[in-house]
Amino acid sequence: MQLQKIPNVSSSSPLPLYRQVKKYIQGQISANKWKPDTKIPSENALVRTLGVSRMTVNRALRELTLEGLLVRLQGVGTFVAHQKPQSALLEIKSIASEIESRGGVHSSEVLTLEDLPATESLAAILGVPPGSPLYHSVLIHRESGVPIQYAERFVNPIVAPEYLSQDFTSITPSEYLLSVAPITAVEHIIEATQPTPKVRKRLAMRSSEPCLVLYRKTWSQDVVATSSTLIFPGSRYRLGGRFAPPSATHRVTA
Repeated sequence: MQLQKIPNVSSSSPLPLYRQVKKYIQGQISANKWKPDTKIPSENALVRTLGVSRMTVNRALRELTLEGLLVRLQGVGTFVAHQKPQSALLEIKSIASEIESRGGVHSSEVLTLEDLPATESLAAILGVPPGSPLYHSVLIHRESGVPIQYAERFVNPIVAPEYLSQDFTSITPSEYLLSVAPITAVEHIIEATQPTPKVRKRLAMRSSEPCLVLYRKTWSQDVVATSSTLIFPGSRYRLGGRFAPPSATHRVTA
């Protein structure tokens, strides 16, 4: 495997050297130069080619292994992991940003964008009177042309009055909502189930394939902002997250 020196690796950079090495390795994988299940160059080879210390390379490889990008086998070497994209679970992040961060290309298709009256069940979830107007959207999100998320959202017009006028092929609903109604609390419920025939077709899933469903409810200040159902093909996606316990100086709310 041929290596190229990182052109901007420098101790004067604000980015630590080990993160520069991580970025380089991630770039090689994202560009498909280092393919899944293939062995990457040894630590010594990386040290010689990239002009950094072995400690720096070791830390970069260790962190990328913990993050699931690499697999290290004692006495054998380090390999590119066969990836399943992972969605951030304990933070609200645009799926477009997630896809782009791992080198993919995001695209979306708007299936539904409408206003409708709140049913009794939706009214109870969103804390509005039955019959109140709600905004409703359904989108398919794709990564490099492959469908990975069916996203249905009910939005409280109070927090996003211009929701229906947005072009959700150029900005995701999450990006727009985060810009106009910062989230102060979020509730997540996850289950594995069989999708409906309609969803299975939209996500191009096999007949026996299960899906992961994330039910998300968000608040902006004291107002319930959204109720969403996000459906992922089980074989092409996973949900995960990391959190720290609350302390006197640091708190994570999810």
